[in-house]
Amino acid sequence: MSAHREVDEARIKQQVEKIVEGIRAKDLDGLRRLYATDVVSFDVEPPLQHVGIAAKMENWTRAFALFQDVDYELRDLTFTVGDDVAFGHGFGRLSGTLQNGTATSGMWVRATLCFRKSDDHWLIAHDQASVPFDIASGRGVADLEP
Repeated sequence: MSAHREVDEARIKQQVEKIVEGIRAKDLDGLRRLYATDVVSFDVEPPLQHVGIAAKMENWTRAFALFQDVDYELRDLTFTVGDDVAFGHGFGRLSGTLQNGTATSGMWVRATLCFRKSDDHWLIAHDQASVPFDIASGRGVADLEP
């Protein structure tokens, strides 16, 4: 890998750390700065896609409202980095204490993050969180672990 790509990958990993920190702090302003304005998000909750930064922030607002405190973990994240686009995939888990006081360990989802370089900054242009499903029953399988 070239020195330039190593620098870009390090910057992307810093952005990922900011994502984790922003989620744990429920910091919508901090998270907003990590996404492209035209981000397209395929998240686990409806609708099928959330288009644009406002829709993405609304999704985070709804998620954060469920929790007194929240934790987020990424595992096995690997990246492929190009000149102005990069993608990573791994596993993510949102957990914490719900507003009713119930502790939840959350569920592991498959996570994909796609970045676009703009003015020497790497921003999330697309993300996806998905749960596998059992074809025969048509139901999601939410108890798998990496």
